[in-house]
Amino acid sequence: MATGRPSDPPLILASASPRRRQLLGEAGYSFIVAEPPVDEPEHIGPDVPPTHKAEALSYFKARSVAGQFDTGLIIAADTLVVCGAEVFGKPTDLEDARRILGALLGRRQEIITGVTLLDAGTERRMISHDVTVVVMGDPPVEQVEAYLAGGAWRGKAGAYGIQDEGDAFVERVEGSFTNVVGLPMELLSSMLLDWGYGPAQSLKRL
Repeated sequence: MATGRPSDPPLILASASPRRRQLLGEAGYSFIVAEPPVDEPEHIGPDVPPTHKAEALSYFKARSVAGQFDTGLIIAADTLVVCGAEVFGKPTDLEDARRILGALLGRRQEIITGVTLLDAGTERRMISHDVTVVVMGDPPVEQVEAYLAGGAWRGKAGAYGIQDEGDAFVERVEGSFTNVVGLPMELLSSMLLDWGYGPAQSLKRL
């Protein structure tokens, strides 16, 4: 098993998400953080399948920080929620969060996370995705409104987080739990091992 050496280029997590940072750290990986400096593109062709869209958005994030580094392996991810014919990202405001939850509660949905590895020096890349099925219950309106008022929906695809208050809405998870949180560690660990990275790189913070 490859474990990495202190002389190896660092792992670079291109994310502003504290949940992704926590997952990567808890898995034993050391890394530096570089938050993507620009917003994600709002529209990627309406006919693009959600899996391709999630992958494209993750690659966009990786590319957006690549210019900051001469070496290093960049990790980027983007999560979408698909329910029926609709694709949901992060809510823009309270009313959007209410709309998204209204569409998801009581229904089966797919959580899709695109993952990109990008070598900052050579531009070699690996892109993949994971899909997890989540079945949500249909809680009372009062419970939903209390959740919305608390603001825990901010910054979360689908307007809920399975790792915090939003888990009260979830009845069943089929597949990777960490994928629902925002970083499918089973997939990512396999991708990193393909590139010779295990959980032992040196840690710095930008």
